[in-house]
Amino acid sequence: MKNKKDIAQRLDIELLINHFYTRVKSDPIIGHFFTEVVQLSWEKHIPIMIDFWESLLFDKVIYKGNPIEKHLELNKKSPMSEVHFKQWMSLFSASLDELFEGEKVELAKTKVQQIGQLMQFKIDQSNQANFIQ
Repeated sequence: MKNKKDIAQRLDIELLINHFYTRVKSDPIIGHFFTEVVQLSWEKHIPIMIDFWESLLFDKVIYKGNPIEKHLELNKKSPMSEVHFKQWMSLFSASLDELFEGEKVELAKTKVQQIGQLMQFKIDQSNQANFIQ
């Protein structure tokens, strides 16, 4: 079996993100968010996600956006639950494992867990009557 390499450059992140979203689109648990709830322009969305992960994994300030705000808006259209976030985290981690191995992969897995937990917390908070955004 061939040894996998670590995530080392933007092209690696591009491969990861494209692989991940191919899986997501057909996923029975979260796919509908990407194919029915929001009509994403994949040509715009994929580079934004690559920027996001490049910023996180390589400490580059290239991502500009507010992912929490975007997910709060999405939750208003179609409620998201712990099941959805666990599936997102699982698919992302599986995509990492299928393609790569190494320190950056482990960092990405940690970031996925942190992001998933934070998003879920913020969405749970937004469902409270006294939530202020």
